[in-house]
Amino acid sequence: MTKKEFFTRRLPHWHPDNATFFVTFGLEGSLPAAVVAQIQAEHEALRQQLQTEKDPERRSDLHSLSKQLFERYDHYLDQGQGERWLANPDVAQAVCDQTKILHPEYYHLYACCVIPTHVHLLADTMDIPHPPPAKDGKQLTPLSHALFLLKGRTARLSNQFLNRKVTFWRRESYDHVVRNEKEFERILGYILNNPVKAGLVND
Repeated sequence: MTKKEFFTRRLPHWHPDNATFFVTFGLEGSLPAAVVAQIQAEHEALRQQLQTEKDPERRSDLHSLSKQLFERYDHYLDQGQGERWLANPDVAQAVCDQTKILHPEYYHLYACCVIPTHVHLLADTMDIPHPPPAKDGKQLTPLSHALFLLKGRTARLSNQFLNRKVTFWRRESYDHVVRNEKEFERILGYILNNPVKAGLVND
């Protein structure tokens, strides 16, 4: 694992090359600050345990806890207690369009779901090259570069539709490396069913 693959802001991120990722990013103001702080603290504690754990069974248990933590995070987003700018049809369509425009140059998109408070993506970075370093020397991974472009473009378009200038997306995204075909199928089903779970559609 290189420094380019693993980095930490408020959440830990592991971006190996040629991997498949489940990504969730939400609107700024879509979650109470106390909820965000609690989830970040629990996520960081799990990450530290996973880094030091050698027992495969114990590591599997910790991965399961990480999934449960994400599901709780997603449940809070589904409740939509904060900002719901993605409920605007024009804004939602702009986000959907941009996720497709970045495919296949910046990622290979398998599924996307836009909910009033957040977005789910399932995509891989197979054979996607690393971008050149930024002006400040910072090296982005293919996934972080794609998300930088996606969130930047959609924020500008969405603010135009809403006739306002606000910080549109939360700075960080939640990303998870998909480890096998079984997990891929489970996550794909999760994304497809998310509008049902959120009470937006019946089927």
